[in-house]
Amino acid sequence: MKAAGLVEKIDPSVWKTEWVVDSEAVGNGQTTFRYLARYVFRVAISKDRIISYDNHIVTFRYKDSDTDKWREMSLDAMEFIRRFLQHVLPTGFMKIRHYGFLNSNCRVALQNICEMISTLYDGIRKVVLPPSKPKRIFLKCRRCEHILRQVYFL
Repeated sequence: MKAAGLVEKIDPSVWKTEWVVDSEAVGNGQTTFRYLARYVFRVAISKDRIISYDNHIVTFRYKDSDTDKWREMSLDAMEFIRRFLQHVLPTGFMKIRHYGFLNSNCRVALQNICEMISTLYDGIRKVVLPPSKPKRIFLKCRRCEHILRQVYFL
């Protein structure tokens, strides 16, 4: 926004607004999970979906969740930026990415990985001796030498 020279055009009170999040439990959370999953793994809108920018009007494609068909929408540039910024993660949060065998491009099936881990575990368990139980230490009363019993812990 600084590079485009738009920062000065935004009302300074916008940056001081305290956001109020009103969340209510609805259903079992599957719909919310599917909605959030779209934004956790990638950006809210890719550059391929932006069709045009003409005279401060942004036209882009979106998928209608009811009909599952692609539609076009035109918005004022400031409204488009406002909606886009609602999907930017706050400072300190990061997008989830899977590496290694959790990556979707991993060529080894998860079942094979489980079998390999199980085989390794069984082999290591036979070689390594089980740890000995730690010796219990009993506290004794200084006066009568009886073993102290813990009644409760604060």
